[in-house]
Amino acid sequence: MEPPKKYKKEFSYSYALGPFPTFELLRHRPREVLAVYCREDFRDREKLFALCEKEGVPCAYGERTLERIAQKEICYAAGVFQKYEGALGKRAPHVALVCPSDMGNLGTILRTLLGFGIGNLALVGGGADLWNPKVVRASMGALFQVNFQFFENFSQYLGEFGEGREIFPFMLDGAHPLTPESCPSLGGRPYTLVFGNEATGLPPEFQNWGQSLLIPQTPAVDSLNLAVSVAIGAYLFTWKNKGGRQP
Repeated sequence: MEPPKKYKKEFSYSYALGPFPTFELLRHRPREVLAVYCREDFRDREKLFALCEKEGVPCAYGERTLERIAQKEICYAAGVFQKYEGALGKRAPHVALVCPSDMGNLGTILRTLLGFGIGNLALVGGGADLWNPKVVRASMGALFQVNFQFFENFSQYLGEFGEGREIFPFMLDGAHPLTPESCPSLGGRPYTLVFGNEATGLPPEFQNWGQSLLIPQTPAVDSLNLAVSVAIGAYLFTWKNKGGRQP
């Protein structure tokens, strides 16, 4: 491949910046890895080289390369990987994000979903670039274990996954407050938790799909952070729908 350079969305490849995301990339997506670079003073370099050798991945010292792709950050290791297609599980729980705009939020959400056992993320209507190294790093490599799929609009998502699935849009004017007591128990039926853009939330038409929910909060703030809202919803739903046990 051509020498790595500062990431651009139109590239067919991206970067896992930092030792932990790089190891996660090698463990979970070794076939997509194009190359790995590390600094000579990286303390786990022998472990990294051994894993690369096991997976047949080129690995080399490359401090200048790391400076080029990480820009101002000090980066001890990085993996270059080919972007790949994903697909959602038909009967699994999903989270759908409609036009998320913040890359840090998107990465945090990926890690949160993996932690709560929801391994399927629908990305609807564009927004933050899933492949941006900032997303990969914020996810701490969770991206490489979460199924994902892109949709132009929510109707397209429903056309593929809506049949027999419970839909729960999270909205500031949601019809039902979500609490540990009121969280729906679904008896094994698949469900989707839907969240909107950080600035605008979900459009009013989402009241027409499924059962809209709101997370009770004080009037001291206008809304909760998107990643926090996803964490609350994911925790309560996985807790309630696994017999009251933590996921």
